[in-house]
Amino acid sequence: MIDRVKFTYEDIPMEFETSNKVFSPRNIDAGTIAMLSQVEFSSEDKVLDLGCGYGVVGIVAAKLIGDTNIVMSDISDDAIELAKKNIMLNNVENISIIKSDALDKIEDTDFTIILSNPPYHVDFSIPKSFIEQGYKKLSYGGKMYMVTKRKEWYKNKFIRIFGGVKIYEADGYYVFMSEKVQRGNRKYKKSPTS
Repeated sequence: MIDRVKFTYEDIPMEFETSNKVFSPRNIDAGTIAMLSQVEFSSEDKVLDLGCGYGVVGIVAAKLIGDTNIVMSDISDDAIELAKKNIMLNNVENISIIKSDALDKIEDTDFTIILSNPPYHVDFSIPKSFIEQGYKKLSYGGKMYMVTKRKEWYKNKFIRIFGGVKIYEADGYYVFMSEKVQRGNRKYKKSPTS
């Protein structure tokens, strides 16, 4: 069954075609909105929407900063097809979309922002891969954002990989943000649990 969801972000109206084969088909997920509320985009950013689903995060980024430096990826054929339709529907045709298992097919290593709302109701293998591989795909100073309903495992994983993490709470979700810094230039205090 195909649905359409209308969404306005920062006074920008958007519309998304969805289906029951993808995550959050009836409305924009509250975790996604919480994550987007913590990000400051600039026109110089190169953004990866990792596990893009039907394309909300990448398309919002494209509407805010332009579509030429936006990459969206997902492993699901259904998600990729819907994201392609939504790119056209929202007039952001320059977004690149890549079918990829985690970041396996993502070759660029100069992203300034990686955003992800990973599946977190099963086990930690997918977010583990996203965080570990995502670190390698960021430029120095680049930031990774992830939203979940769980805290401790993600906090500890971000600290282990990035050296630190900032955590924001919104609407029952945790938004994690870590910045890739050169060793010796850590911006965060180490957690006692790391």
